[in-house]
Amino acid sequence: MSEPVSQARRTLNQTPADRLVIGVGEVLGRSYGITDVELYQVDYRLAELLPLGDGEPIDSPGHPAWRAFDHQSPILTDGNGWFPVTMRGERRGVLCLSPVPDDPDVLAALAEIATALAHEVAAVSAGTDVYRAARRSQRLTLAAEMQWDLLPGRSRIRPSFSLAGQLEPAYTVRGDSFDWSDDGERLWLATINGTGEGVAASLLTSLATHALRNARRAGLSLADQAALADQAIYDLHRGEQHLSALLMELDLRSGTMAVVDAGSPRLVLLRGGEVTEQPLEAQFPLGMFEATDYHEQKFPLERDDRLFVVSDGVLEATGQHMRYGETALDRFLRRTGPMAPLDAVRSLIGDLRAFVAGDLVDDAVVVCLDWYGPQP
Repeated sequence: MSEPVSQARRTLNQTPADRLVIGVGEVLGRSYGITDVELYQVDYRLAELLPLGDGEPIDSPGHPAWRAFDHQSPILTDGNGWFPVTMRGERRGVLCLSPVPDDPDVLAALAEIATALAHEVAAVSAGTDVYRAARRSQRLTLAAEMQWDLLPGRSRIRPSFSLAGQLEPAYTVRGDSFDWSDDGERLWLATINGTGEGVAASLLTSLATHALRNARRAGLSLADQAALADQAIYDLHRGEQHLSALLMELDLRSGTMAVVDAGSPRLVLLRGGEVTEQPLEAQFPLGMFEATDYHEQKFPLERDDRLFVVSDGVLEATGQHMRYGETALDRFLRRTGPMAPLDAVRSLIGDLRAFVAGDLVDDAVVVCLDWYGPQP
């Protein structure tokens, strides 16, 4: 590790949470003569790169900032360097630096520093609103604030899989959500198709998410996780409120997927360029009846399989008096094969926005999982 990289890491560890970019900028000025430093974070809609400071938002797809974000590699143009700010697959934005010399060693060091910044921003975000507030181009509704704070992240990469998800409409989402966790041997993924309006919908989804986490962290089986969440919702609402969920557990050593379909969103498999709906055994939504008995079904994944989970809000999106529907969805998913999961999710949401000529009206959630196969 070069001395400037070491200095930057030390500075990031010691600088107050709200001054991370300023602190790393001072190191870059001393080490490389860089005078301008700005962090651009991707907004909740995945549509704009928003400056932490006083710069202008970047929304043009061909801009070097978006090329750095999309391709996850540094872009150098006219002395300006754009570096991905990403940690473990979670793309937070890009770091803009200038002037930057066209030197491979310097570019590699600056890329390391941008990654270190991503880790530090993630570490401090629970204790400051500086970075969250700067990521929004408009005010979130209270329900949306609750939903976004529930999420584990928006993308995740390990050698055996890559994963991404998105909520829409991003600034007013109510009840749709997703959750995931992995421990190196298994990946758990829950996708919730929420019900209700406003804060009430968010509260119901929050209860289900925390009940599922509580059961998962206690080491319960997937079926028992569903049963615990089902009972928690039923105990509070006595069947008057319920929600649909798809619970998945992937064995990272074998590629075996276990699933509990609790009235769930749609699960679609993209294999060898062909799109098929994965047949699932429908079971009751969470909280509909007392003491529902859930059970798992299993199926094997093949290397390079891609799974999409989409909620009703995707299929039922309406534009010009027509539904988006399964045909349009299947046609679009075939085109996502070469894309990384976050790019595939972002492209699908963009296609939906174009179809409805604006933001979606109803909640929608899209999750994409790529399985690369067991790793040695």
